[in-house]
Amino acid sequence: MEDTKTEIAALREELHKLNSHRFMRVHNSLFRLLMFQFVRGLAFGLGTVIGATILVSVVVLMLSKIDFLPIIGDWASEIARQIEADN
Repeated sequence: MEDTKTEIAALREELHKLNSHRFMRVHNSLFRLLMFQFVRGLAFGLGTVIGATILVSVVVLMLSKIDFLPIIGDWASEIARQIEADN
């Protein structure tokens, strides 16, 4: 009987810890949940755009250095010239 009481007390303590966790506090309020998801989406979108920009810039730079493939080299050189002209 004492073991059961001890286990129930431990279970109550763990449940209290779970309910007071930040994750649960955020998900208990609809407004907080929406704001959290909105900020998360903004960060994901910004990271995606910055990462894609860097990746495309590196690929175009590398392709512009290729001279032995005339089609790709000319195409990449033209893109590099347009990018430099915009700056």
